[in-house]
Amino acid sequence: MSYQQYGISPQLVQRVKLKMKNPATKERVKALVEGLTKADLQDAGKVRRLVRTSSTLLNERLTGVEEERITQFVLAQKIDPKNTFHLIRLWGMFR
Repeated sequence: MSYQQYGISPQLVQRVKLKMKNPATKERVKALVEGLTKADLQDAGKVRRLVRTSSTLLNERLTGVEEERITQFVLAQKIDPKNTFHLIRLWGMFR
């Protein structure tokens, strides 16, 4: 399912992708998500904190609605960071 179906704007995704091309920013975000488990990514509270922290690192101001939509999107994907197929699928969504 596409992120757009969750009401996440393509403009926001494009801005984030552009900012993630900065090596320093990319490393800060990688450090944030390092060691996450599938259980962490199914915990709404943890995901919401990750979204808030990531948006701060990327200097993106999110509304409460945007924050909630991104959180719901992440939860719905049932991401297992140890599963290569899941990571490839995510990569494909945001290429």
